[in-house]
Amino acid sequence: MDLPGESADSRRIGPLAGLGLLLASVALAGCAGLTAPASVPEHEVPLPATWSAEGQAATTYDLATYWQALGDPLLGELVDLALANNLDIEQAASRLVQARESLVQARAGYFPSLNAGAGANRPVGDVIDPETVFSLSADANWEIDLFGRIGNAVDAAEFDYASAGYSLADLRRIIAGTVATQVITARATEQQLAIARDTLANQEENLQIARWRNQAGLVSSLDVEQARTARAQVAATIPLLDSQLAATANGISTLIGEPPGRVLALLRETRPVPRPPELAGLDAPADLLRRRPDVRSAEAGLAAATARIGVARAQLYPALRLVGSIGTGDAGPLSLFDVVTGTVGAALSQLIFDGGRTQSQVRAAEALAEGSLAAWRQAILGALEDVESAIASRRAADERLVELAEALDAANNAAILARSQYQAGLTDFQTLLQAESQLLSARNSLLSAEADRATSFVRLTQALGGGWNGDVPQYDDDRTAS
Repeated sequence: MDLPGESADSRRIGPLAGLGLLLASVALAGCAGLTAPASVPEHEVPLPATWSAEGQAATTYDLATYWQALGDPLLGELVDLALANNLDIEQAASRLVQARESLVQARAGYFPSLNAGAGANRPVGDVIDPETVFSLSADANWEIDLFGRIGNAVDAAEFDYASAGYSLADLRRIIAGTVATQVITARATEQQLAIARDTLANQEENLQIARWRNQAGLVSSLDVEQARTARAQVAATIPLLDSQLAATANGISTLIGEPPGRVLALLRETRPVPRPPELAGLDAPADLLRRRPDVRSAEAGLAAATARIGVARAQLYPALRLVGSIGTGDAGPLSLFDVVTGTVGAALSQLIFDGGRTQSQVRAAEALAEGSLAAWRQAILGALEDVESAIASRRAADERLVELAEALDAANNAAILARSQYQAGLTDFQTLLQAESQLLSARNSLLSAEADRATSFVRLTQALGGGWNGDVPQYDDDRTAS
């Protein structure tokens, strides 16, 4: 019986319209909080307005290629080789590709899946007409993203892709700094070898003088034995320094992706420790966070974890899928499309009971987001710590150099005086040994301070985001549907 004013067509489409209204009302109630893009909260770590160390950082060079400011061609060459050939960087690049493909897969969820099939059947046995029957079929399945499961999954994949890109940039930053500091260490070691050889030559001369004086009856054999001891102790440091130089060179070889040998030969040339540029202005701490790829990576990781909460929560809400299929069959020879059948429908499913599995997944996603927030905060604090420590190290190295230069000058004068007085018989050999020991210590201390100054420059520039040009990873939208 028809209701007043109701037509046959309206009765036929009425149930579908009612289903649409139901889905629309549910969507309006739940989608607002589930499909919103994941976002990162404002900084919850209090940032200082200025640096407590009151240091300054060099800004007269390009942060992205700061190692060139050290003026060591070999150092720049080795850093470039490491950035091009380092195997850790290659692994990180492959992880970036994996993250990109995960994003492509996530975006594919927006589109229907289509499948096609074909078949052929031929009856066997005692049949009247054993003719082969051919058929074709196709079916489609499309999930409507009512409550943001697909959208949040895409957001999470995008942030994972960004995080992988920032991690790659951060690894390049770390590798460049590691190679630079290793070369500085190698230069300092080679300089120590030169000092040791020079000191050894002096000790051999002292031993010869002690022997002459002993033969002349001017001193006892005690001076000779003390001279022998001093000479042997200095000579023993040379093989140790050689092995340290070889170990450093071999480490650099691994960083640049080649077997050991060639780098050690290159580092055998004695060159001064690189002198970094003078310090200029320093940006505010708040500006640091955008220059550090590790902080950006942690931020993207937090956003991805936040998006996955939406993915987990969406499983608690209804899922709507549109399905359809079409098939053909032959009713006789060469009549494949004589029989065409098909279906179109919609399926709405709602989780009723799963023993608490889905709720547990939501709680797990929330816990992961909390951990990611802690990691983000830790990255911020670590960045601030790196800068503060590097500023203090650079200032300490500069101050030490001034005092150690004066100490070296005094020790050198004292050694000259002690040698001349011992040769003239005006002082004992113990005084000469003490003066020579102080000179050796002063030379090595000044060299160590020079290396510390160069290393602190690298660390400070690294801490400020040096070694990264600031490029943000770009998403390959053209491959979304591939």
